[in-house]
Amino acid sequence: MSFFEVHDPVFGQYVMGNAPVKQLATGFDWVEGPVWFGDAGCLLFSDIPNNRILRWTPEVGVTTYRAPSNYANGHTRDLQGRLISCEHGLRRVTRTELDGTITVIADRYDGKPLNSPNDTVVKSDGSIWFSDPHYGIMTNYEGFASEQENACVIYRVDPSTGVIAVVVDDMNCPNGLAFSPDETRLYVADTGRMFTDDAQHIRVYDVSGDTVQNGRLFHTIDPGIADGIRVDTDGNLWSSAGDGVHCIAPDGRLLGKVLVPELVSNICFGGRSKHQLFITATTSVYRVTLNRTGVQFP
Repeated sequence: MSFFEVHDPVFGQYVMGNAPVKQLATGFDWVEGPVWFGDAGCLLFSDIPNNRILRWTPEVGVTTYRAPSNYANGHTRDLQGRLISCEHGLRRVTRTELDGTITVIADRYDGKPLNSPNDTVVKSDGSIWFSDPHYGIMTNYEGFASEQENACVIYRVDPSTGVIAVVVDDMNCPNGLAFSPDETRLYVADTGRMFTDDAQHIRVYDVSGDTVQNGRLFHTIDPGIADGIRVDTDGNLWSSAGDGVHCIAPDGRLLGKVLVPELVSNICFGGRSKHQLFITATTSVYRVTLNRTGVQFP
């Protein structure tokens, strides 16, 4: 059985034939938002419909980290190593402090509730960027069906003042997001076609400080859609897709695929040298060891 599909010879250097795609755990309903905690040797991920955040460790397997989780979706870590979470249920972005208490980072914009924060990244200046599509309020499956009061946009939270500002407003349903290694580019997955005939593609924007401009088409995933995305230290973009995980060069060329037997929702780099790709895919969590290192901190 082949776990990889090479579209450009360079991709052959990124994968290893003796490092298979391995299922770590299964039996969930819809898993999302993986984030690696190297200092704790564990992976956290969301089982959204079951309203819980789970923890996987090599020694124990899966245990419950937090339940209820307010239907948490995407996660990342900030510069201090704290967990940043997007919660559909309470329509907010939170930070879990080192003592376990929870701080609300954002829950309203322009005096109105957010939609359902979906995915998040932290920039090297400490600012928190997150997408806010409407998926979590469309039905009661991943949150609570509610009225949409704000547009579907990307927000930036200033690390000093806590002020929330719109930085991307030209997408139908912004979803996964990732910075290039030098942070001069912001990649955003637009998953509009999940429920409509709107666009499904990855867009890229030029970034200078807190200014984002020149949005343009970067790549269109086929089959499926781009949902969660991450970047390696060479600047390649790794994206979820209908048949696995696609590796895309900085110029937008498809280099190859990691084939996964379930619909992939999200990914993250982790492991001893951040050379393992953890994959959340419908009912299961998978892992594959790569010959590449992911951009992730701390």
